[in-house]
Amino acid sequence: MFGLIGHSTSFDAARRKAMELGFDHIADGDLDVWCSAPPQLVEHVEISSPTGTTIKGAYIDSCFVPEMLSRFKTARRKVLNAMELAQKKGINITALGGFTSIIFENFNLLQHQTVRSTTLEWQRFTTGNTHTAWVICRQVENNAPTLGIDLKTAKVAVVGATGDIGSAVCRWLSARTGVGELLLVARQQQPLLDLQAQIGGGRILTLDEALPEADVVVWVASMPRTLEIDQASLRKPCLMIDGGYPKNLDTKVAGGGIHVLKGGIVEFCKDIGWTMMQIAEMEKPQRQMFACFAEAMLLEFERCHTNFSWGRNNITLEKMDFIGAASVRHGFSTLNLNPSAQAAAA
Repeated sequence: MFGLIGHSTSFDAARRKAMELGFDHIADGDLDVWCSAPPQLVEHVEISSPTGTTIKGAYIDSCFVPEMLSRFKTARRKVLNAMELAQKKGINITALGGFTSIIFENFNLLQHQTVRSTTLEWQRFTTGNTHTAWVICRQVENNAPTLGIDLKTAKVAVVGATGDIGSAVCRWLSARTGVGELLLVARQQQPLLDLQAQIGGGRILTLDEALPEADVVVWVASMPRTLEIDQASLRKPCLMIDGGYPKNLDTKVAGGGIHVLKGGIVEFCKDIGWTMMQIAEMEKPQRQMFACFAEAMLLEFERCHTNFSWGRNNITLEKMDFIGAASVRHGFSTLNLNPSAQAAAA
């Protein structure tokens, strides 16, 4: 059995969803009430692969909302409690979705393996970052040529290059795709130098320096709300892959030759009888999902019950090959640019 741990995109969205599910006592509460609300297993699902394998899964809402990010102890407790519930339900492999994986990594929750009387078994959980990184790379490879961008000569900027997903994207684009030049952007200099040495190339630039040069921008860093991008300075055409969370790059730039694609999203080959992706504002909520969620499904399909994506900078090309092949085999495809949207952005 696979599990997915997620959350609503906002406090208001969470309250609406709670009302739909009949949790009136929570829906009517203020943020303080929600801070004390326990995680809820809200949905079961059954999925069949084109291979003929059928698996069962469950969606757990952590009752976390982004407005809680500033409350360190609350955010930490929300994620750990949701993980504890997944383990108590006997779920073999559970993916941490949305902010839950970010909280787990940034708040170093590996130091908190014991939750009340439960010792969390780390092999039951995955961040899903390997599949996310593979999907983003495939989105670059699939969509850049449709815009007339030749990746063999293109400059590809990776914003957040030293993160878990960003570094994996850099390794893949350098070794497997063979892009013209990688532009490496991140906050800290030493990790950038280490990455540059590891992949044997790439040019370290600031964001302001990289954006005007890039034919493709892979954005896997948190985007400050106050960030402003001079659209006139960008290349045309320019493919921007919004691989961060939340996905809001299209509110900063769009149109005029700038093509923004939601990164790290996959589509299953047929409808899934669930409601959970409606809160994630997917265009096709019966088929589309975050690639990190799909990783838990793929690991269950493959009977690979292990913390496949875990820690920072542990994603290898071999792991990306494995999860990518499984993704295709079990009926997932990457989200690509819509032809009509391409025409509108031209």
